[in-house]
Amino acid sequence: MEVILKEDVNSLGYKGDIVKVKDGYARNYLIPTKKAVIATDSAKKMLEEEKKQRAHKLERIKNEALELAEKAKGINLIVEAKASSTGKIFGAVGPIQIADAFEKAGLTIDRKVIVVDEPVKELGTYKATLKLHREVSVEISFEVIGV
Repeated sequence: MEVILKEDVNSLGYKGDIVKVKDGYARNYLIPTKKAVIATDSAKKMLEEEKKQRAHKLERIKNEALELAEKAKGINLIVEAKASSTGKIFGAVGPIQIADAFEKAGLTIDRKVIVVDEPVKELGTYKATLKLHREVSVEISFEVIGV
């Protein structure tokens, strides 16, 4: 019997796969637990349409991430931090402070996508990576100045 998997099943396949299984396994386990549906012609057509829509949506999300990456490259980012006279920062600069600096520059970036390459504990210029999408990441530089 051919079934279309609605979710990932160990040692069988991934969501959206059409697999051939024994009738008893399909009727007694996969279908009652809603892990699969019988692969009729109409179900196959629905699966193809769903794949097209998902691909279109993923492409749109990727394009938005690319646009955001281009905007982020052009910004001269300055992060303000309290520092001693020797240049040591009280605490450290992390993703939250960098996201706030982007906010002041007029660009909204989620702090969860910001990865700081090295600990920022002194005044100076540093680099961070914005991981906006699985395939889109951009390296930015920012300057930490004392207040």
